Amino acid sequence: MNDTVTVLYFAALREQVGRSSEAVALAPDVLTVKDFLTMRRQEDAAFEAVFSQSSRVRVAVNKVIGDLSTPIQNGDEIAFFPPMTGG
Repeated sequence: MNDTVTVLYFAALREQVGRSSEAVALAPDVLTVKDFLTMRRQEDAAFEAVFSQSSRVRVAVNKVIGDLSTPIQNGDEIAFFPPMTGG
């Protein structure tokens, strides 16, 4: 079993965090996307700036659109991307 999550960053978020992907070990108390963002904000100053307004960021877990309450576990793929607009 994989003891990390794979995190993908798209579009402007990729530029802001300075990477397109990474493997991140989850702390035992990280159970949701919200918990993950809280953990990453504490670990990396870039995340505090980028994710301080998490309503401006969309998330998908294992290629399914989710939200801050979406559960996560080791082995998951978490993708962050800006809101899309269309017309």
